Amino acid sequence: MKDLIEQINAEFETFKTESESLIEKGVKAAGPRARKSTLELEKLLKEFRKVSVEESKK
Repeated sequence: MKDLIEQINAEFETFKTESESLIEKGVKAAGPRARKSTLELEKLLKEFRKVSVEESKK
């Protein structure tokens, strides 16, 4: 679970960096990278929910 949370935090930092590049600096290539990061976050958050429910049943 700890590794999963670290992956989520790392991916969120990637999203934050890319979205700031897009908005503040106008780097158009950062848009697709930010969107890709959101898809990865979605997968990781679903996995977290699954693991969290399993842990609560113990």
